[in-house]
Amino acid sequence: MDRLWSPWRYRYVSQEAPKECIFCVKVSDTKDAQNFVLLRARHNFALLNLYPYTTGHLMIAPYQHVAALEDADPQTLEEMIRLARLAESSLRTVYQPRGFNIGMNIGECAGAGVAGHLHMHVLPRWPADVNFLTTIGETRVLPEDLPTTYCRLLEAFRRQAPGSGLDLQFPVAE
Repeated sequence: MDRLWSPWRYRYVSQEAPKECIFCVKVSDTKDAQNFVLLRARHNFALLNLYPYTTGHLMIAPYQHVAALEDADPQTLEEMIRLARLAESSLRTVYQPRGFNIGMNIGECAGAGVAGHLHMHVLPRWPADVNFLTTIGETRVLPEDLPTTYCRLLEAFRRQAPGSGLDLQFPVAE
């Protein structure tokens, strides 16, 4: 069996968890652009991941503080999937990825960085987008900064939204 060591990950997973839920803080904060919140729907919101695996890595989280799918309202779950579809379409328009990772880590031992608040990751992927630098050099190479990614995706979401059938609100310029 081959093993791939990723020492950079240990520092992240061994940190003491923040006392406040980062998603709940962002729900109540009105500075959406500063928090990289891309949109707000009735039951969920979408935002960029501050520690992305790839450019365009975003998350969809419910307003409701629940830890598992079984605890979420059916309307929340339906909207979450519809937002994931919109995110996939918007990311495809902006970045032309060759694939996507879309999923959830439910529970701390499953890899959830915020185990108490359900959230879905949507990551565009390309061949060889993660290479030896991540594992050996403890470094990720991202071709653009978060503010640029935010502006590009916000515009794409705004263009794609009318056909989504979702009731969406977008951040106003701050």
